[in-house]
Amino acid sequence: MICSVNFTSSTIEKAVEQLSRFPGIGKKTALRMTLFLLKDKPEHVEMLAGALVDLKTKVKFCATCGNITEAELCSICTSVNRNKKLICVVKDFQDIISIENTGQFSGVYHVLGGVIAPMEGVGPDDLAISELLERIKNEGVEELVFALSANMEGDTTAFYIARKVEGLNLKMSAIARGIAVGGELEYADEITLGRSILNRVPYALKS
Repeated sequence: MICSVNFTSSTIEKAVEQLSRFPGIGKKTALRMTLFLLKDKPEHVEMLAGALVDLKTKVKFCATCGNITEAELCSICTSVNRNKKLICVVKDFQDIISIENTGQFSGVYHVLGGVIAPMEGVGPDDLAISELLERIKNEGVEELVFALSANMEGDTTAFYIARKVEGLNLKMSAIARGIAVGGELEYADEITLGRSILNRVPYALKS
């Protein structure tokens, strides 16, 4: 029994179970989605199914920065119009989408795949920090921009990386705190995020 409804079709019940796995989608919403698909044109449902299969079989992560792509390298890393000496450090590829939507950043990115969170069992070795350090050494990087969420985990991660590159001739900056403290980057509006990038401030290690 799902949503106090007795299903006469195990196929519908199975579809509801799978759709309810999506974040923010409860069983009732999943049931409405299932019934919509049931009434929709077969070719539309086939297109949706094909798109989902392509999502898992064709999309991969950029070998350089960790962004999503369908090739070995993403379009940002291969672009001749991007400043390769300026790297914006982000938690996940969703943050790249948010920043790119502002149109205010001309450098490249590095996806860490998370932030340091000891309470959740996530340490530096679980993130793509060593890959970032290799890029800094091998690609002549001149500036790091920390675009991490304004919370304890984001600050801890930025501090750890800053310690690792201390002593190198490397400029470090962080997006301005127009982003609310404790807020996630992906939920910031484009205007606020864009201004935060343009008005980024120097990042300095505190003793």
